[in-house]
Amino acid sequence: MLETNPQKIFELMANAFLPMLKACILTTIPLSIIAFILGIVVAFIVALMRLSKSKIISGIAKFYVWIIRGTPLMVQLFIIFYGLPQFGIVLSPFASAVVGLTISQGAYNSEVIRAAINAVPKGQWEAAKALNISRVKTIRHIIIPQAALIAVPSVSNYFISLTKDTSLCAMLTVKEVFQVARAQVANNFQPLWMYVEAGIVYLVICTLLTILQNKMEKSLGKHTAHLTDTKQAKTAKEAA
Repeated sequence: MLETNPQKIFELMANAFLPMLKACILTTIPLSIIAFILGIVVAFIVALMRLSKSKIISGIAKFYVWIIRGTPLMVQLFIIFYGLPQFGIVLSPFASAVVGLTISQGAYNSEVIRAAINAVPKGQWEAAKALNISRVKTIRHIIIPQAALIAVPSVSNYFISLTKDTSLCAMLTVKEVFQVARAQVANNFQPLWMYVEAGIVYLVICTLLTILQNKMEKSLGKHTAHLTDTKQAKTAKEAA
């Protein structure tokens, strides 16, 4: 039966707050950070594969992105946690969540990174080639720094989405915020208030991340503007 007494509702939510906060600090946030970092590594490798002149390497990357972006994350998590044990590959709930989220982030962010690299003026590549700089050094020292500035906004958005996607890991019994909310419902039989509270926790996290993202974008915007002004001043000086 739905609880309508404000005082009792407050008590229910107060009792559930600390367990949810603990799950947020110990599981949700670490899971998001680990999966995001590993996902960026995978995304960068896949992006370079997509840009490869080899049709085979590029084709493998395209196939990976096609599969991951075309199937639900929940299905991917279930295949990893419940399907792989049939082949003798048994992962813990947390490890399964990390693998699933990493694979997903790798696919989505690879497209962002690929687009960012393609957005860097071709003149940068040509200048590096004229100076006899190797392709690896060109990518590392010239292309990546510029592409990173372009990719940050989109990558940041995916990190915020990733934080919300961790709630799906409750289906793998990962003890994150949503799983704790489900456990609380089993004890007090008040799904409305428990799930609303879980939603508020996610909302607060994502709001803080959005504020951080906005500050980062403003900082990068100033940095980009400074670089542009410096280049224009240098060009004008050379022209004079």
